[in-house]
Amino acid sequence: MAKIRFTAGRVREFICPVGKGQAFIWDADLPGLGLRATSGGSSYIFQARINDKSVRITIGNSVAWTLDDARSEARRLHTMIDQGRDPRVVKAEQVKADADRLSTQATEGEPAITAWADYVAARRKKWGVRHADDHQQVARLADGKKEQGILRPLLELPLNQLSNAHIAAWADRETARRPARARLALSLLQTFLSWCAAQPKYADQVTPDACGQIKRDMPKPRARNDCLQREQLKPWFDAVKNIDNQVISAFLQTALLTGARREELTGLKWSDVDFKWLSLTIRDKAESHGGQDGTRTIPLTPYVASLLRNLQRLNNTPPNIVHIDRMKQEGKPWKPSPWVFFSRAAGSGRLQEPRIAHNQALDRAGLPHLSIHGLRRSFGTLSEWMECPVGVVAQIQGHKPSATAEKHYRVRPLDLLRMWHIRIEEWVLNEAGIEPPMGDGEALRVVAQNG
Repeated sequence: MAKIRFTAGRVREFICPVGKGQAFIWDADLPGLGLRATSGGSSYIFQARINDKSVRITIGNSVAWTLDDARSEARRLHTMIDQGRDPRVVKAEQVKADADRLSTQATEGEPAITAWADYVAARRKKWGVRHADDHQQVARLADGKKEQGILRPLLELPLNQLSNAHIAAWADRETARRPARARLALSLLQTFLSWCAAQPKYADQVTPDACGQIKRDMPKPRARNDCLQREQLKPWFDAVKNIDNQVISAFLQTALLTGARREELTGLKWSDVDFKWLSLTIRDKAESHGGQDGTRTIPLTPYVASLLRNLQRLNNTPPNIVHIDRMKQEGKPWKPSPWVFFSRAAGSGRLQEPRIAHNQALDRAGLPHLSIHGLRRSFGTLSEWMECPVGVVAQIQGHKPSATAEKHYRVRPLDLLRMWHIRIEEWVLNEAGIEPPMGDGEALRVVAQNG
């Protein structure tokens, strides 16, 4: 047998001589590694003896395999033979194992993510934006930028394998890493399994109570109490007003001065803002006091109105002509955004993540951590300085009435809410050292005239 030291060039240049069916050369450095050439090309091979018989195994096409990879595979096969194992038998066993695994997966049913997609499609219209987004995030695939959703490993399993043991192991691992997220994901999974149990298509594949005891055994969430104090208002406003992104700056100030939920504000459209009669129509998380069809109407106070008017001017100002031409070429002609808190970069067209800028502003001001929901909590807490009726604050914030009198005997008109809401805003601005834009009555008259 012709033996030469294999190099990439020699491998590339080796061809089958004219008139021959095949030709071989062998590597002088690695016993057993050879190159077989035919009229159709060349392939790396490995040849050795096992049980006194010669064994020849094709490694792969010399174009697809590098020389280093071929040598590594030859060494692996050599080690296998030294251990008394026939590589052909090992390969056949692997092929059979793969076939059995695929067959088992087919008989056990599709992965649970298929049923999850059906569940989301069936229930989506009944969910709010945040709840729907939670379902998307916990089940997402990893995409290179974001890790896979917390429930994805479980949803890759067939439904009939979502047992108490599998879920318990998952819960132990995820609770140690991110307890709040694990608690939410487990709650979503439990509701999903209950839905599957009610569907003839999936009823025989699920264990509806697989999450029950696990959920009861999880650590209870700690109540949050982050809230701006009276003496923190000035540094907070100073830092937030200096945020470069005007949309985020206005969003954070509006969140504090209205007590609205994050999703309620990010979902606010210009059609929901009435500058003439100074009101905001908010799509509520749930039917609130005085609300209809899942909405509530609250006052548009003077300072918040000035913030939104500034955003409206910014939104209605077209970019430079070069940018407009580029957008036309891309098939996306420029037009003002329908969203109050808009984002040109976000796929949805509206603000997605104000927390990063807010946290940076808190650091600059030397203030403790404050969540976006903490701004809502701050509105309710700071309103007590004005001795504002609790029911008024609850109605502005969209809390469900908790007492019989509130449910059946309190119907507060918008003007009454406005009187208290403007007092709260003026008090907050005064503590922050900010001059209110104009007084209550004057604001109404001027805005009505310019409406």
